[in-house]
Amino acid sequence: MNDFIVIGGGIAGLSAGARLSAQGTVTVLEAEDGIGYHASGRSAALYEANYGKPAIVALSVASGNYHHNANGGYLTPRGLLLVASASQEAAFREDVDVLSLAPVSLEQARSMVPIVNPDTVAFAAHHDSARDIDTDRMLQDFARVIRGNGGTVLTRANVTSINRANTGWQVGTTDGTHTAHNLVNAAGAWADEIAIMAGVTPIGITPYRRSMARLPAPGGHDVTGWPMLMGVNESWYAKPDAGKLLVSPADQDATHPHDAFADDMVLAEGLARYEEMVTEPVTRVETNWAGLRSFAPDRVLVLGPDPAQRDFIWCAGQGGYGFQTAPAASQLLADLVAGTPSELGADIVALLSPERLR
Repeated sequence: MNDFIVIGGGIAGLSAGARLSAQGTVTVLEAEDGIGYHASGRSAALYEANYGKPAIVALSVASGNYHHNANGGYLTPRGLLLVASASQEAAFREDVDVLSLAPVSLEQARSMVPIVNPDTVAFAAHHDSARDIDTDRMLQDFARVIRGNGGTVLTRANVTSINRANTGWQVGTTDGTHTAHNLVNAAGAWADEIAIMAGVTPIGITPYRRSMARLPAPGGHDVTGWPMLMGVNESWYAKPDAGKLLVSPADQDATHPHDAFADDMVLAEGLARYEEMVTEPVTRVETNWAGLRSFAPDRVLVLGPDPAQRDFIWCAGQGGYGFQTAPAASQLLADLVAGTPSELGADIVALLSPERLR
């Protein structure tokens, strides 16, 4: 019998499994053909520590040292450039304050991103602390830790049943039955469905679609060194990726757990918002896709044992913050399971606890 079964092979499940593998044997169950298939495989892959609610910011800040230094570091410079029209000044000022940006001139903005439109952009602000995350290497490294500590990461292991026995949990899958003393729910958009299967009260996890389009480098520019470009209130963003430009309408449409795909109309509206602020029109979309960002009702992660079933452990509600919070979130989860004091303050731990939602 395992000490822990982790349901979900994205960044939440693999980071939790890696931390918990220091306490006992771990088996990670992933339904898809490979790890990181759903939200983790469709991430914007940005570390922006000022982004999110206070508890999320605390996790992101606490994850910084790991991101910068573990296994040679996972971050490379990117930066963030916020742009706004004259009518968006109030929202621009608010974003500058929240994200700790420094206002820059239009000339400075265009020196960073030459396609910024001088006829529509009235305000710009920047900082260079945003970083790209090597998400694939992080996933693989956490999986390697699990295996190195005697654990297992199984793919094509779709969960079909969960039963609670006197000795622990029995989880039936398309790969067979697995048993463990503790069950970790890191199932992303499916987290409430897993809870219901386990006879545990769900907490209201809702998946929201986020769409993305890959465009050729606009105007033939070399986009490699451009910062991430963002509209106010995160109404759209554009991020360089492998010589192309990823543009998202930053949509947040509530949906159900599924293998998500982009909505053509939503994508077109987002691309139009992007086009308003740049000089180069969108002439071709090379490909598009969507992912599900799953949130608890208060949009803060849910980490720790369920108050009514202590051997059922929540690792859910990562939203769009999964990779940037993973190092600290997984460490907190392991600390809570072991009964070890967390380096995070008690107030932050309480904001992340499942008990807040009961």
